Amino acid sequence: MASISMAPAPGMQQIDLSKLNIGQLAQLKQQVDHDLQVFQESLQALKIAQGKFVDSGETVEKLTPSTKGKTILVPLTSSMYVSGTIADTENVIIDIGTGYYVQKDIDGAKDYFKRKVAFVTEQMEKIQVLGIEKTKVKDAICMMMEMKLQAQAETQKASSS
Repeated sequence: MASISMAPAPGMQQIDLSKLNIGQLAQLKQQVDHDLQVFQESLQALKIAQGKFVDSGETVEKLTPSTKGKTILVPLTSSMYVSGTIADTENVIIDIGTGYYVQKDIDGAKDYFKRKVAFVTEQMEKIQVLGIEKTKVKDAICMMMEMKLQAQAETQKASSS
């Protein structure tokens, strides 16, 4: 319990918490807190991306031959839309990232968005596992800090008596 691994990957260093002083433990706890914050921010960004892929997939699902000729709003940016008319209900142009667009048939677009949702979900699960591990590390650090503070307080109490 006094020894923790900072990462699940092989070859990473293990730290014996009992050999660290309170200042070093506090610094280590601060680093773990920072890592947890980064994980939370990453999870939020992935949740947003996941939502966009789900929305895009649902939009493609709604594109049927009966929607041909209907007026829609076409996004130019995240906050600017222009009016447009659906001219082709068999093919769509999708944004695949960093300014690249590809034309796909409806089934190909559905498959693309389904794969992207699955990939993002998998990444979110990996980050959640890392977050749980980091939380356990943080708990171990806090427990060791508490034990060392209690020992220090007892030592000071004994020397003042």
